[in-house]
Parts: sequence; structure tokens; C-alpha cells
Amino acid sequence: MDDGIPEAHSDWGPFGRPIFEDPAAHALSRVGVIDIGSNSVRLVVFDGAARSPAYFFNEKVMAGLGAGMDQTGRLNPKGRERALMAIRRFTTLARGMGIPPLTAVATAAVRVAEDGDEFRREVERETGQTIHVIDGEEEARLSAQGVLLGWPDAEGLACDIGGSSMELARIEGGRVWERATTPLGPLRLETMKGGRKRRDREICQVLDELAEKIVHHERLYLVGGSWRAIARLDMVRREYPLSVLHDYRMTPKSVRATLDWIAQQELEPLRQRAGLSMARISLVPMAGEVLRRLISKFGIREIVTSGYGIREGLLYEQMPQRIRCRDPLIEAARHSQDSSARIPGFGRILHEFISPLFRRPTGNPRWIQAACLLHDVSWRAHPDYRAEVCFDSATRGNLAGIDHPGRVYLGLSLAHRYRNARPGDRFEPLLALLNEKQVKEAEILGKAMRFGAMFSFANPEGMGKFNYRPKKRTLELRLPPESVALYGEVADARLTSLARAMDVEKIVTLTKGHRSVRKLT
Repeated sequence: MDDGIPEAHSDWGPFGRPIFEDPAAHALSRVGVIDIGSNSVRLVVFDGAARSPAYFFNEKVMAGLGAGMDQTGRLNPKGRERALMAIRRFTTLARGMGIPPLTAVATAAVRVAEDGDEFRREVERETGQTIHVIDGEEEARLSAQGVLLGWPDAEGLACDIGGSSMELARIEGGRVWERATTPLGPLRLETMKGGRKRRDREICQVLDELAEKIVHHERLYLVGGSWRAIARLDMVRREYPLSVLHDYRMTPKSVRATLDWIAQQELEPLRQRAGLSMARISLVPMAGEVLRRLISKFGIREIVTSGYGIREGLLYEQMPQRIRCRDPLIEAARHSQDSSARIPGFGRILHEFISPLFRRPTGNPRWIQAACLLHDVSWRAHPDYRAEVCFDSATRGNLAGIDHPGRVYLGLSLAHRYRNARPGDRFEPLLALLNEKQVKEAEILGKAMRFGAMFSFANPEGMGKFNYRPKKRTLELRLPPESVALYGEVADARLTSLARAMDVEKIVTLTKGHRSVRKLT
């Protein structure tokens, strides 16, 4: 497919052509979004031309615009002041950054409140910033697009909970289908008159109506701060070893156990353990009531936490289709290689070199591609800590299109790229997210990259070829004459280490054309 990107190589193999060379991708640098919600006001500035978003700037103010609105019908007065101050600061920052005009959207609180339009005009008068007040179905669509930005192949229901509303949309085949909005926001529910019984009736009635509009699916993607707070608390309860919320997965049984556990705890010490704000954790009990019934009503079996939502959906809105369809993990890794590696572009050559060792990988083949692209981006770190830096960057980095086991596999392989031994004891609990075969394969991948990197500076295109025979338990390195000088003592030690990890015999052969001339070892 002609995607408008200049052709620099005749065959890019499994990677495709670099999307960040596309002028349309360059236009996505420094995209600024203000999200004016019922509970928080946030500025996010996205940076970089990769398919996976990088956060150049990210600041949030818990303004509480929608607090008490169910009784008064109006925006919270103190919330208005705080929101206006935040937006004034955000627009000033944006001018200082020299970014294009911000996109500012307001959701449930501003669209429903009697004084919502008055507040919008005040903001525009005070800051010069245009505010787009979007309806509930548009909010559902943009949030679902945020999920698609993180998982291009996502299928299921995307549920975004804010302070005053909850949106639901079905995503499948890279598209957003039916969608709907509801008044089931925790800020509204906690101030509803009539107590627990009235609130329960309201939640059940609204979900019954919602179930008639949206086709059911077993997978649920959670979007929004209250959902993420529940996921964080689930991590705390389970003592989960990885703190990344994006792609954190839960079962209905686990969610119910966590909600029961929360109900038995004092919120303040729980808040401190989870690292949540009091404004956020105070909404968790109400949000939990909605989630419990939502899971039951729609027959949910798998729950996935999304770090992306409406703001990322607005970025996705600006992406041409040829950029949307690219793999966010591979594009992010390649963008990192292009900006940080000593020899940009060598990752593709390295991947081709080691591919014979991974004909039937136990891990996802994309993890191996990403590892090769990232194999040298941490070279500036102190040599004593490169392995740890690589492991941390992969397991805790801002990556889309990869699950938690994939992060650990990627981190472990990159750690072995710089060190024969595993990273320190503090990383051991994370290895429980992989099976034994994946742990072993990540080690082999790291050792293969460690060996291959020795050919990166001198004629990398002629670095030789591997001939792996699993049944004969041999690993042959076939070297052309021009590469023999590179095969020194250190290279031999690294190849020996790789062969031991694979439990095979090492053979090094000098070649001329397609013929073997003599064995070197």
C-alpha cells in the first residue's frame, strides 16, 4: 500500500516503513488537549511522530466542577474558580511551549449545568480559549477511540466513567459502533436523595436501558480515573508486582473481592498505600457499585484497564488512517531507536540476523522485533546499571500495544543484552508473569542481541548468518571473509554463552559465496 512515505529501502521486512518519516506524522507533534470533566481539568501535550503517544506535558487539577450539581443544577462555585484558574494556567503554558492552538473539550458537568454555557463564555473571555461542549455519545466515541489508540485490534465494550456521567461504546474491527451515555457518575450518585435504595434502583434501571442499546460483549475496557483507582486498589490487594495500570487485567471475581475488601478498609490509610488522592478515592465506593452491576448485567468475563481515554481519542481523531493502522509498539520502539540508538536502523538488521533462532517463538514475535529495535537505546546509561535501566524502561515505560507479560519479556531480554546474569533480586517477582519457556527464550534473545551487537559498527550488512539445527542441537555461525576480523575473543565468549543458553554445540564456519571453506572453531 502506498502510504505516502518516501521509500529508502526496497524491503522493510516485518517492520514496514518508518511512519515517523511521514509529514502527516510530523503534524502530530505537540498536540495539546484540555479535558474539562466533572471532577478534573487536565492539560495533556502529546509529542513525537510515533504511533504510540508520548506525554510531553501532563497536568491535572481536581476542580470538582460537578460536585453537588444534582441538588443545585449548577456548577460548583469553588469548582468553577479552580477550573478557570487551571485553564488560565494551561493556555499560558501552551503559548510558552509554542504549540498549535489547543483543543479544549468539556463533558457532562458543563453540558448539563444551568450555568454551563455561562462558564464556557467566561473561560473564552478570560483566556481566549474556545471550549467545545460535546454531547454524551460523542464523549463515548472519543473515549472508545482512545482505547483503539492503545489496542488497534481491541474488541469489546469501552466504558468511561467521569464525575457526572458514564459512557459505553462497542468497538470492533477498528471502529466504534453503538454508543450511549448515562447519568451514572459517582459525583452525582453520592449526592442523590433517597439513600442507598434509591441509588440502587437508579443504577439498575439505567443499566437495563443501556443493555437494550449496546450489543453485549465479554470484554470490558475501563476508562476514567475512578475505574483506574479501583484497578490500582486491586493491585494493592493482590500485591501485584508491576505497577503499570495500562493493560492491567482483572476477572469479575477479583473485582468483586477488591470491592468487598475496600468496603472493610479505612479510606485514608488505603489512599496512602495506593498513592491516590482523597478526591479520587472518595469516589471509589460509588463507582464500585456501578461496576459491580455493570459486570453482572453485561455478562463480562474479562476486564482490561486502559490508560488512554478521551484525550488520546482526540489525538487518534487527528491521525490519518495509514497511521492509525500501524503497530503502536513497533512504531514507538523504532522512534526510540531513531532518536537514541548509536546506529539508527541497525535494529532491523539485527532482527534479520537472529531470526533463524526464533522460528517458533513462545513469546509474541512482535516482542522480539521491539527488543531488536530497542537493543541499544540505553547505551548512555552507566555500564554498571544498563541492564537495570533497560528492564525498568521496558516494564514501566509508556508503551502501547503490549501486555504485562510482554513488558517483562522485553525487559528481561534487554537486560540480558547488557549482562549475562539476570537483573537484581528486586525484579524476580515480575518474572512470575512469564512461564518458564518465555523466561528462557528472553534470555536467549538477550544473548543473541548481545552477540549480534558486536558487528554493528563494521559492515553490519555482512555480519554473517546463523544456521540453527534444533534436531542436531547445533548452532552454526557462517562468517564471510570480510567479517572474520570481527570475530575476536569477546565475540567468541558471547557466542559460547548463547550456545550454552540454547543447550547446543557452537560451530563457526568461514564461507565464500554459498560455500563453506573451513571451520574456525
